[in-house]
Amino acid sequence: MADAAERPAHRLPRKMSARAITRVTLATPAHPSLRPDACPREPALTLPRPPSMFAPHMSLLPKLVERLQRHPKRIVFPEGADPRILQAARQWVTRRMGAPILLGERARIKEAAAQLDVNLAGIRLLDPARSEELEGFVKRYAALRCDKGLKPGEARAALRDNNCFAALMLAAGQVDALVGGATVAASSALRPLFQVIPRLEHVRTVSSLMILDWDEEKFGLDGSLFLADCGVIPDPTAEQLADIAVATAMIAHHLTNALPRVALLSYASKSDVAHPAVVKVRRATELARAKAAGAALPMEIDGELQVDAALDPHVAETKKVAGAVAGQANVLIFPDLASANIGFKLVQVLAGANTFGQIITGLSRPAAEISRGASAHDVFGAAAVVGCQAIDQRLLYGTP
Repeated sequence: MADAAERPAHRLPRKMSARAITRVTLATPAHPSLRPDACPREPALTLPRPPSMFAPHMSLLPKLVERLQRHPKRIVFPEGADPRILQAARQWVTRRMGAPILLGERARIKEAAAQLDVNLAGIRLLDPARSEELEGFVKRYAALRCDKGLKPGEARAALRDNNCFAALMLAAGQVDALVGGATVAASSALRPLFQVIPRLEHVRTVSSLMILDWDEEKFGLDGSLFLADCGVIPDPTAEQLADIAVATAMIAHHLTNALPRVALLSYASKSDVAHPAVVKVRRATELARAKAAGAALPMEIDGELQVDAALDPHVAETKKVAGAVAGQANVLIFPDLASANIGFKLVQVLAGANTFGQIITGLSRPAAEISRGASAHDVFGAAAVVGCQAIDQRLLYGTP
């Protein structure tokens, strides 16, 4: 075992600026290009330390990186000149996770990369205005939106937006996943996705989730919690909450191969409270169970539960809340957008959890809408999540 003084630091800071990114060792002797000295001039991202015989826990992000090294994917980034995107894309190539495609003016992207000393080798640059795909995309977008009265000229104008062009690349299968929103409002990043990407077969509601990930195993699936809906539907109905619960659990299962234990949260646990907010959660629980059973989806669902009873087995026992979810939830479904958004940001700021998202749920193609305040590490993590979503689950785990 190497002397402790010789080991590089692997501690993951809660926040990282676009420039202040430290290096990580994820390599083995079989992958010399992943050694920290393989790209000495490139900024790198800090990931949790790989497990050893003395540290069996491994947080989610390194697992996703390893899977993408075995099954590389193409990720499109609409805001190609953004420093955080450039740094995340460089790491995607360095770690042999696939091919990043950066949209934007090539000269502007190259200038930004030069200022950051980011090597663009292995990164595809695509200017939508000069792309040979533009005319085909104009026709496709006009056809998709003709019922809304969109004319071909308006379709061409819409495709000047890189988010729209990226969404059409995703719909056409030219890329495997999309990560947008780094420089625009959430509505601008989400609208093209909702317009051109079909919904999943079992889901009628499109929503979003955040992943909270700790370096140590605290809660959830080896330290990972899946929270929804943190970014799309302000006040979901019981039917929408049921859709959100099932869609979020499906992604949790795909990424971890573990049984999702879904808690629909409220301010009461298994109570006789008749307030409409509580009744909505109870009804959503019934609908979600029926939906999951009808589609033969593997998951445990319970509600209404308070968050402490959902996460802490001792609290659940004290409050006499029993079941397959109580005290061991790994998927948390909030009753509305306000509580979900406030909740995940509180944990992010106060507990120092790593956060990856927003991951869009309910669509048939993987996509993420990241915050304008996201770091390069956040961008990389969100890309890893949607990249792994694009991998066939049978290839990941050998399961039907």
